[in-house]
Amino acid sequence: MEFRSRAANDAKDNLLIEAKDLLIQSAAIPDQDIFHKQFKEIELRFDRSDEIFWCYMNQKSRPSYTYELGEEIQQVQDWIHSNYAMDGPQRSDPLRYFVCGSRTPGIYNLGGDLKHFADCIRRRDLGALKKYARTCVHMQYENSTGFGAPIITMALVQGDALGGGFEHALAFDILVAEKSARLGLPEILFNLFPGMGAYSFLRQRLGRKDTERFILEGKLHTAAELYDMGVVDVLAEDGMGEAAIIAYTQENRRRYHAERAVYRARKIANPVSLEELLEITDIWAETALYLEEADVRKMERLATAQDRRIQRSLRAV
Repeated sequence: MEFRSRAANDAKDNLLIEAKDLLIQSAAIPDQDIFHKQFKEIELRFDRSDEIFWCYMNQKSRPSYTYELGEEIQQVQDWIHSNYAMDGPQRSDPLRYFVCGSRTPGIYNLGGDLKHFADCIRRRDLGALKKYARTCVHMQYENSTGFGAPIITMALVQGDALGGGFEHALAFDILVAEKSARLGLPEILFNLFPGMGAYSFLRQRLGRKDTERFILEGKLHTAAELYDMGVVDVLAEDGMGEAAIIAYTQENRRRYHAERAVYRARKIANPVSLEELLEITDIWAETALYLEEADVRKMERLATAQDRRIQRSLRAV
């Protein structure tokens, strides 16, 4: 399979990634109904009356960014691009909104594969770290550009969005979070920084100074705190995230085209290019190799604590 070319063409030649260097490679998807396809890591729903495409991460293991999750998400991105691209034919079932959420109780996403990172760092495998990170930012770039389709993208955070999970949510046009959700970038705790989109997408919402303070403090914030800061766009009551999104789309139906134009203008006025994301994530990979053994052990302890928490949540459910 070959990685899609439309995103890669946005970067300069010296930053392009060869297909063999990617974790996740994608082939063109035939024009089929993706909702009949059997997925292992995600769950899909298309509410045609509301013109909303719902995509839920539904992982059987630790809810983090794995090769399997990324491959399935990329299939969805490619399908939307193939069927709804702005220069493509008009479909009979219009799509206006894409929403990404999670089915894991109390967790949106816990971010990068910390155990994989620790293994790569101990082996001094810079290539593996770059491969993982570059693949992630390609998907992030697609989320931020709406897959080349005339849609508004939304993240629905119900539970914790930490590290790369928070970065993922920041890439969408609108960030919706329930009040009990916690969001943050804890990487500084083991002397690393979030390198897969956090700086670029948070800067769009906070500005340079506050973005750097946010990253270097490494604090976890409630959704209400981030709403007051201007990071969260829609604050929902617990358990009412989906309903809040449906209400938002219905209330703003008449201004849809103007609203989408405003988000496009945001990206022109304060752009995040694939080139920028790739350069920053390479810095992340190179910085990871400076970590000392004590830092790597902290990373592993955090991953183990997250695994225990997930098992407790699943037993409670």
